[in-house]
Amino acid sequence: MHTGELIKIEGMRIVRGGPDINIGSVEFDSRKCAPGSLFVAIKGFNSDGHEYITAAAEKGASAVLIDSARDKDLYPESKILDSLDPSVAVLEIEDTRKALATTSREVYNHPEEKLNILGITGTKGKTTITFMLRSILEAAEIPSGLIGTVVNIAGGEKIKSLHTTPESSDLYKMMKGMADAGDKALVMEVSSQGLKYDRAYGIRYKAAAFTNLYEDHIAPNEHPDMDDYFKSKLKIFDNCETGIINADTPYKDEAASYASDKCRVLFYGTAEDADIRAYDIRHYSEGYESGSVFKISSPWYEGEIKIPLPGSFNVSNALCAISCAGVAGIPFEAVAKGLETAHVPGRMQPVANELGISVIVDYAHNAAALENVLSTVREYSAKRIISVFGCGGQRSRTRRFEMGEVSGKMADLTVITSDNPRAEDPMAIIEDIVTGIKPTGGLFEIEPDRAKAIKHAMSIALPGDVVLIAGKGHEDYQIFADRTIHFDDVEEAAKAASEIREERQ
Repeated sequence: MHTGELIKIEGMRIVRGGPDINIGSVEFDSRKCAPGSLFVAIKGFNSDGHEYITAAAEKGASAVLIDSARDKDLYPESKILDSLDPSVAVLEIEDTRKALATTSREVYNHPEEKLNILGITGTKGKTTITFMLRSILEAAEIPSGLIGTVVNIAGGEKIKSLHTTPESSDLYKMMKGMADAGDKALVMEVSSQGLKYDRAYGIRYKAAAFTNLYEDHIAPNEHPDMDDYFKSKLKIFDNCETGIINADTPYKDEAASYASDKCRVLFYGTAEDADIRAYDIRHYSEGYESGSVFKISSPWYEGEIKIPLPGSFNVSNALCAISCAGVAGIPFEAVAKGLETAHVPGRMQPVANELGISVIVDYAHNAAALENVLSTVREYSAKRIISVFGCGGQRSRTRRFEMGEVSGKMADLTVITSDNPRAEDPMAIIEDIVTGIKPTGGLFEIEPDRAKAIKHAMSIALPGDVVLIAGKGHEDYQIFADRTIHFDDVEEAAKAASEIREERQ
């Protein structure tokens, strides 16, 4: 790709330099620039990319793209040109945030056109649905990538996730990696921030789904109010073939009104008039695993589905995945097999063991999430629930009191431990949790060492009991004041199960 081809993008012009400068990559982070890079200066929450143009050039960037709407008092064209070697091309366009996507699309040779893309937005459920969908695609033997909160996967290779939806240049780069590796589909979480700030600009979805909306992400650097939050999520329907909407959310009508002007709309849920409907829903518990079995009625499938994830919300998540799979033309056998084998890292994740107990790892790290998980677990358990959790340091103290109160009221026993204490004293955090739990009269024990706390909870659990390990979910680290260590709740629980079994033999 040469600069002469880039200026075919509407509104793009060359300020300085020729049309024959070769561009091989697009970057918004000056530290990642190298010879052949186009550095796109975008304005972020805390800094302005125009401030790092010189740094990008020093790293070897062959061209920079500036925003014609930039603060021209701070970054006049003359100052920019004078700061750069004449060999560095300077291009200009009105909106560099969108241009980050459009230039990436061109430089990486339109990878989005080589993938069937299924996008999921909503406050809750995105991570679970994308893992369910990828499991379905794997069952159908369709190689696929994944973009999301827990991990990104391109061509089977796992890439650390820094944002639910990456900046567009990183997203297009990953999509190119997927297409080059032979992936045929992409399932992705599409965050409200990703939509509001055009991180997924230019992508056309085979199916785009809206799950639900709850108050979240209302902050100065995110969304000023719920209206902005909702409208940002609705942008997913601007460029899709079929819109999938949860019929059980109170926002369904407003979402459908917006989407119906853009695409075909289908509803999923438990309501009688839902296009994709679950009925005859029943819970099951088998050994260490719990979940739901239900029948579905849809334009493509009729049959029974089994999911190894407990809770009515996971039935809803499965319906969303089924809807997207139907639009994508996946056979029912693959849908059923994919859902029956689906597991989501750190989201109601069961831990295999031979102790006769159920061990569940979940990301619940605030009171509302913990209450939801505990109430769900209670539906499946006739015996005791032992809750194991801590709270993060240098985070809201109120969360500690609230989580303590919830666990004290809803669990039969709480083992209070450490999460990511960071620079705080772990015992000070634990004392805050105790302050919340004491007025409830709930039984509790304290073990600051998280590995010991997990093993202790599992060792005192009786057959039929549930041990819920909450707070960290998919995280594989623990942060202290002076170090960060590898720590994975699932690994620790599996290790503890093995040790307890050996000790009892």
